[in-house]
Amino acid sequence: MDLGNLQSIAFSAPELILIATAILIFLADLVVRQKEQLGALALFGCAGALIASIGLRMPFSDRWLVQGLFGWGEGWLYSRMVIVDDFAVFFKLLFALAAFVTIWMSLGSREVQDGDEGEYYGLVLASTVGLFYMASAANLLMAYLALELVSLTSYVLTGYLRRNRRSGEAALKYLIYGGVSSAVMIYGMSWLYGLAGSLDYQKLNATVLHGHVEPLTVFVAIVLVLAGLGFKITAVPFHMWAPDAYQGAPIPVTAFLSVGSKAAGFAMMIRLFYPGLSAPAVGDGGGWTFLAGADWPQLMLVLCMATMTLGNLAALGQENVKRLLAYSSIAHAGYTLMGFVVLNDAGLRAMLFYLITYYLMNLGAFLVVMVVANSTGREDLDGYRGLAWRGGAVPAVAMAIFLFSLAGIPPLAGFVGKFYLFAAVVEQRYYLLAAVGFANTLVALYYYVRIIRTMFLDQPRGDEGVVALDTHNAFLLYFLAIPTIVLGIYWAPVIALADRSVRFFLG
Repeated sequence: MDLGNLQSIAFSAPELILIATAILIFLADLVVRQKEQLGALALFGCAGALIASIGLRMPFSDRWLVQGLFGWGEGWLYSRMVIVDDFAVFFKLLFALAAFVTIWMSLGSREVQDGDEGEYYGLVLASTVGLFYMASAANLLMAYLALELVSLTSYVLTGYLRRNRRSGEAALKYLIYGGVSSAVMIYGMSWLYGLAGSLDYQKLNATVLHGHVEPLTVFVAIVLVLAGLGFKITAVPFHMWAPDAYQGAPIPVTAFLSVGSKAAGFAMMIRLFYPGLSAPAVGDGGGWTFLAGADWPQLMLVLCMATMTLGNLAALGQENVKRLLAYSSIAHAGYTLMGFVVLNDAGLRAMLFYLITYYLMNLGAFLVVMVVANSTGREDLDGYRGLAWRGGAVPAVAMAIFLFSLAGIPPLAGFVGKFYLFAAVVEQRYYLLAAVGFANTLVALYYYVRIIRTMFLDQPRGDEGVVALDTHNAFLLYFLAIPTIVLGIYWAPVIALADRSVRFFLG
């Protein structure tokens, strides 16, 4: 299926819902005085985009109330600029959920409530539109435009606290690093365009795999493109912006960047490197082959080990919990890349499953950080002393669940996610990568347990303040904590969804 612009509109319902909701929020902001109503409107927009993506069945029936993209088939939209397949729909589901939780967090965040909420919610939705198109771009130009939409809105959201010097500094650093990485990436894309004579992924694939091109030229182009993609997923050495940006941004924005923006970077990278620069291996049970001489898996292997190692080692000495989780996020980008380098569908399936588990446990950890910051105004580790005994028993227990899951302790979702990643790596005999990953898991366990020990075993000094958990944030805390436990025990439906979503539309 190859549709033109007008025909493609019917398949763009999730994006159109988000765009319409963002415009409505900007207009309503001029007249609405109770700004929380704008957040509620944004929640409805995210829910609508989610339903339009996956559909809605009648209870106890096979009849569809809303037919989602999962049931509409697959093909190219907008004259081969955008693609619809199960892979794209999976990430639209993830992005809509990430935006929904971010907006829910924002409605309970004192940082957000002190600013221009209408602009904030509109920008979150606009950024989500960019995330959707990053996952479904089938053309280098479309991929770049989507990435820039996400980047520009993220810069503004990071500097949302206009009276906070740290927030302004974070936004400036984010902008400078992002501008440079985008420039290098589009230069690399120009190399690929020069080789293929087209921006289309499929034509690029045909040129690289079957044409007469110099492998070294392709490899240099790949390295340049990785500057932009590595920036999005916070891979070493393109990670330097993340700790400052995560620490300076409002906590809901930090959570959104760590989950939504990172997952979009992985989605864009997978679609470019697998259907774009590789081909399914014949009779190899889901394996992929790439151009001989352009050894991008070896390059990604080195980046993978460097990313998880640097992220974990840098997190060891952090005293600010937001900054510690920022370095932890870098390390988890390295773990996720383990599934990327093995060149088969099992590795990709493990990546998708791990992104779902990471969504739950990382958003949950940042939610607890926000709850503590709302009550005490503190983000440092000492502010968590005796948290369980000064009104924060539920946040402390939830934080322990999320941190143990991030560390990969059974029976939690993070353990199952890491199990699939390590299984895919060991199956392909990447024993060194598995050993490095296991060693990094032990390192990470130390600084996660350090926070848990502080919350439960350290005695309060008296100046930490009392932590209060309101109903709004408590509901979201349970929403994230319970699936984190359940997915560690019963994960079959989610891994089945990930397995289905690895199928790309190749024309």
